[in-house]
Amino acid sequence: MDSNGAADTDPRDDASPARLRQALGQFASGVTVVTTATGEPGDLHAHGMTANAFTSVSLEPPLVLISVAAATATHRRIAGTGRYGISILSEAQEPLSKHFAGGTQRPELVRFVWRDGLPLLAGALVHLSCRVRQSHRAGDHTLFIGEVEGLWCGSGPPLVHFRKQLHTLDIPHRDEIPALHGAGDLLAEEQTERPVHVR
Repeated sequence: MDSNGAADTDPRDDASPARLRQALGQFASGVTVVTTATGEPGDLHAHGMTANAFTSVSLEPPLVLISVAAATATHRRIAGTGRYGISILSEAQEPLSKHFAGGTQRPELVRFVWRDGLPLLAGALVHLSCRVRQSHRAGDHTLFIGEVEGLWCGSGPPLVHFRKQLHTLDIPHRDEIPALHGAGDLLAEEQTERPVHVR
């Protein structure tokens, strides 16, 4: 086995924020946009941020987890509403990932599908609507464990984050997976234009 680049050749180092960020950047992950809504019914405002600190927790009950920096507006809004949405991005949605990360702004590309009272990004591979069941402060972040109340699943190549860069996967063609719970209509549902706020 080729060990070029293996960690066993690297001297021990302290886990400074910069060094830890560099090390954890070696872990490839998918990319999501976490969203929530504020306001009153009929006058809801969408808010979102790009995140790759997302993972599954349990299948029964269906639980997922997001890690959100305590200093962000998204943290305050999720703590206040007790709900959040997850949109798992496709490879074609790199501009949206950058938009919701506070990078190059492309508001003309933002289209929401409103489901269960939450804004979810049209064209995403997966939509999840979640209700916060537990929250745990961990350092400068809070872990929001959410119960999945609604799920809509499509298919396609994902957007991938690796070494601070966004990538696509060269996936051999395979038959499409069966659609689950309304998949395939991510772009077909009515897209209500509402204010968008990043982070």
